[in-house]
Amino acid sequence: MALKLKIVTASTRPGRIGPIISNWVAEQASAHGKFEVEILDLESFNLPLLDEPNHPAMQNYTQDHTKALSAAVADADAFVFVTPEYNGFPPAAVVNALQALVVEWNRKVAGVVSYGGISGGLRSAQELRMLLANMGIMPLKQAVPMPMVFGDLTKEGTLTPNVEVAKGTAGMLDELHVWAGALKTIR
Repeated sequence: MALKLKIVTASTRPGRIGPIISNWVAEQASAHGKFEVEILDLESFNLPLLDEPNHPAMQNYTQDHTKALSAAVADADAFVFVTPEYNGFPPAAVVNALQALVVEWNRKVAGVVSYGGISGGLRSAQELRMLLANMGIMPLKQAVPMPMVFGDLTKEGTLTPNVEVAKGTAGMLDELHVWAGALKTIR
């Protein structure tokens, strides 16, 4: 049975390009052939800031949006977080989504694909990797940055990144598969 990879679109901002990048990552992951791939677009969950009356570790959710996020995350074996950089940090929406749950994220592996201007979102990726580790998610040591990503977007709304980004993504998927299989044995 293929491992389940969830690609998390971190930005919920109007006019965002995150879904374009997430679609490209999903195509790469599907072509990789070792995962069952699904995109989780955080915008579709409409999560407000932590509005559950109980601590998320209890999994006693009362809000439909939290229940939906929990169900979407729980069966994953691995994640790829697709994140822009907002003032050196990942978007508040992804931080909020991570902190809305506890158990569902635990003992899984994650890669980060970051995008932005000259730094390719690397500052955001580093901050996100620290949060992932604190949430019990094993972040891969390497991230896949996409600097000056707007030049890689086509008029048709697709992404055509350079060969190094494609190679980095393939390497990340290989590592995700190794770690996801190993971590599944301890969940």
